[in-house]
Order: sequence, then structure tokens, then C-alpha cells
Amino acid sequence: MNTQDILEVNIENIIQVMTPYGSGSGFIIDDIIITNSHVVSGLKEVVVKSKIIERSIASVVYDDSFYDLAFIQLDFKTPSNPLKLTQQTVLDGDKTIAIGHPYGLNYTATEGIVSRASRLQGDLEYIQIDAAINPGNSGGPLLNEIGEVIGVNTFIIQNANNLGFALPYFYVKEAIESYKKLSLENIIKCPSCKNLIDEETIENDYCKKCGAKIEVAKLRRKGYKPTGATKVVEEILEELNINVTLSRRSQASWIVDSGSAEIEISYYENGIIIGESKLCAIPSNKIDEVYDYLLNENEKLSYLQFAINENSIYLSYIIIDSSLTLKEGKIALARLLDYANKYDDILINKYGAIKHKKDED
Repeated sequence: MNTQDILEVNIENIIQVMTPYGSGSGFIIDDIIITNSHVVSGLKEVVVKSKIIERSIASVVYDDSFYDLAFIQLDFKTPSNPLKLTQQTVLDGDKTIAIGHPYGLNYTATEGIVSRASRLQGDLEYIQIDAAINPGNSGGPLLNEIGEVIGVNTFIIQNANNLGFALPYFYVKEAIESYKKLSLENIIKCPSCKNLIDEETIENDYCKKCGAKIEVAKLRRKGYKPTGATKVVEEILEELNINVTLSRRSQASWIVDSGSAEIEISYYENGIIIGESKLCAIPSNKIDEVYDYLLNENEKLSYLQFAINENSIYLSYIIIDSSLTLKEGKIALARLLDYANKYDDILINKYGAIKHKKDED
């Protein structure tokens, strides 16, 4: 199969994994989602999405910082063509295909070869590849030319051209088998003694077997807690009955759907908070009518305003972080959610504005 065929056959297995700290990739093997430990960022819950999984909150049930592996559990439909770990020895020069979501560019496939089948990094072997992988590829599958998983794309060497490394399939196989033997969830692998520890038995973040400090246990216990204006934004969203975890894209950005409109809220380093909806594009005719309508509506609006940027119409709410309050922010964002959907329909249906295309999920 060529690269495009392999992507199409296996695309249902490819997962996007999102946390407040960033996003990465993952893939389905049997009934679990596999990704990197550094992708889940020491959290007990992450957000996942795929062709067969709606944006959902899922549980991180296994975290192994030594292998840099994590397993995510969620009830999902079995893919039409399930991925399998290879049973073949990986050799120098073998063709490879890396699939993932680099920089949020969903379902990107890159091909290359195995530059070195066994490259020692510390105490572990890695598959060195020249297929282009970038931030966001982490946790995604590395496949051979018949679509079997030969590794998990794990890291790159910064400022180098196409020097990528994948954790080999045999480490993944070992980790899955060890995890399933325990028939428990919330397992942490001690990076010191390599024992699998039931998280419920961990006291003060120390391994009960060897006494080593387990950083992942500390991170999972603390979880993610927003502060300052970020906390206020999320409290406003909760007041509006919006699932904050599902809407969160990072520590300082959120996206909420409202009918046909999409609202993006961003908190910038300069202290400005902008909630905005990119409604539609100005049509080639009725331009004067559209401008007149927007100007008239701007005079009626409070908290919100229309703006045009590069032919796109935006409805926005802008405020400085020091001025944001729960009461006023709730009024403003509630109106933005309501009006964005309303104005989007009016501009498209009455004035012939052009509906924006969205990137494929």
C-alpha cells in the first residue's frame, strides 16, 4: 500500500489528545488509546477526538515516564480496520509512515525510512527515522509499509533536519501485557525500580517498593488548576453551563460552538481578553447593504462590536484582565454566544454572506 492508502485504511485509529498544556497524538490498540506520557502531562483526564470519537473527556489509566508511555481509557466504537503491533523485526532502511496531528494539522502522514533500527538513548532503544515529525506528532503511530505499528513517535532532536525517534513496538507490547495482567486502572510505573504501582497505594508521592519520589504521582494528585483571569474566564463558562474541559484548547484559549457559529476566547500576554466569532465572509454583491447593516447594529450593541478583517466579519467582546468580573463577563459572553449564532444566520441568509469552511476534524 502507498502512504495515502495506509492513512485512509487506518485513519479511524488515529487520536488527537489535548490538555491545557498542549496537544499530541495517539492511536488505538485493542481497547485502549496509546500515547506518550509527556503528552498527557501528568493529568488524570485528557480530551480526545477522532473520526469515530466525538470530543470527549477520557481517563489516563496508565502513566509510565520511563518508557514515556500512557494509556487512555474510553468507551469507543471499534475501528473498521484495527491497528496491530508488528511481529516483524525492524531493519535499517525499512519504509516508515508517521501519522499524527503536528501543530494541530489533523491526520498528517509523512513517509521516510528507518535510519537506524536500534539507536540507544540512555537505557532504551529507539527507532531512528527520517520521516518528518514535529510537535503534535508525539504519541502517534509509526507504521511499516503494510500498516502495522512498529513504534510510537516520541521525540526529535531540536534544530536538526528529520532526526526523529520512536519507541519500538516491543516496549509497547510489554507495557500493554503488564498493565492488563493487573486488571487495575490508575497505574503508575516507578521510573526508578520499574514496578507498576496502584496509584491508590501511593503515599506522599513516594514509591512503596523502592521509596523513590514519583513526580507523575504528584502531578496527578495536584491536577490542573487555573489562576487569575484564566480562572475567572472558566468560572464564567461554567456559569453558562459550558463544559470547560471540552472547550479548553490551552491554558489561555477556549472554543465554544453556538449553533452554526464558533466562539473563540483568548487571553493574551498583554492582558487583553478577546472573545470573538468569525461569522462569515463579505459577499461580492450587496457589500453596501452589509456595511450599513453592521454599522446600524453596532450602535445597538453593548459589550459587543462588529469588525471586518481581511473580508471576514467578526463579532467580538474585548476587555482588559483587570476589569473582568464574573457578573459582567457572564453577560457579555452569554450575548456573544447568542448573537453570534443569530447574526451568522442573518448575514448568510439575508445578505448572501459566504459561510466559512472549517478544516476537517
